[in-house]
Amino acid sequence: MRNILLVLSLTVAVSAIGQTPAPEAVSNPAAPGSLQPNWSAAADGSAIFSWLEKTSGGYSLRYAVRKAGAWSEPHTVAASRKFFRHAAEVPEVLQIADHQWMAHWIEMPNPENEAEFVYVSTSTDGVKWTPPAMAHHDRSQVEHGLASLAPSGNGEASLIWLEMLKGEDGPAALKRTVLNASGQIVKEERLDEDVCSCCPTAIARTSKGLAIAYRARTPQDIRDIAVIRFENGQWSKPKVVNADNWHITACPTNAATIAARGNQLAVAWYTGAQDKPRVEVAFSSDAGATFAKAVTVSTGHAFGYASVALEDDGNAIVSWLQRTGEDGPTQVLARHVNSAGVAQPVIEVAKGGQSALGYPRVFQSGGETLIAWGGTKLQTARLKK
Repeated sequence: MRNILLVLSLTVAVSAIGQTPAPEAVSNPAAPGSLQPNWSAAADGSAIFSWLEKTSGGYSLRYAVRKAGAWSEPHTVAASRKFFRHAAEVPEVLQIADHQWMAHWIEMPNPENEAEFVYVSTSTDGVKWTPPAMAHHDRSQVEHGLASLAPSGNGEASLIWLEMLKGEDGPAALKRTVLNASGQIVKEERLDEDVCSCCPTAIARTSKGLAIAYRARTPQDIRDIAVIRFENGQWSKPKVVNADNWHITACPTNAATIAARGNQLAVAWYTGAQDKPRVEVAFSSDAGATFAKAVTVSTGHAFGYASVALEDDGNAIVSWLQRTGEDGPTQVLARHVNSAGVAQPVIEVAKGGQSALGYPRVFQSGGETLIAWGGTKLQTARLKK
């Protein structure tokens, strides 16, 4: 998962940005030196902002809740753990239900080998958290990671992750762990035998059930984005969202992101097919059973690292990284796209060196569309139409 293909040398300039309202800077409670920002929704729809914060004992997983434009006091989930601080391995803090919180993250206990492990912790009040527990049965020194988490009903949560039992030379399996409210493993199952090994997973819950987006892999090394759904007690077969037909023999560490509201689903992703690096988005109005034609949202030669959120009106906001010109800075860009595939002008959120921008994340909560970015200094802003 960490043998990263540095995706292509980017040389094409970004087209005109257009006239859009500038993002409004929003302060956040992450301390200087923090990294790996992420968003999720609280039980009442408020935004949960989480991050890794550097402390005297190493790093701690912390979070705060934003409600009515104000932040709660930050809380610590886990401290002084061997967090794997990679942009693709982002921790997450969720409120599964009232009085039920859960967090997950990846640990790398020995930097001299490839072993990674998924851990979870739970809480009834979001303040006191249980001791971290490994979230999978296998304990061998191989890679387990690239996880995502969503509530799956009945007080349980579904953790989606990748497992590489045979190391870098073997297949990566897409797996699901069902966890109870205490973080104990209820069930573990294999969903796909051979997927792209270093691309993050993404999961959302529609009104019909769970939908998972991931980068699939064929024996011919076609690595397009697929979705599988859990409806009526069973998993669907994987469905390719859009036949980009991206043939690549290395893993691009650049996968899909997914968002859902009711039966409305949006999936955004990066592809380098036809030697045209770009970010695309596709909509589904039936919880992922079918998708409309994909829309390209990037305006030039993109880096990718897409993120997507669905707003109250069912339209999407997509963010991504893109370079200006051959030697210009990297930009954090965002764009509103409606469900008919009509895109509004591009919004420039920030620019600078790629490592300083990190992996941007967008989120919609209470009428606010928020974005977070930063490799060592986390910044947040409110996006406007």
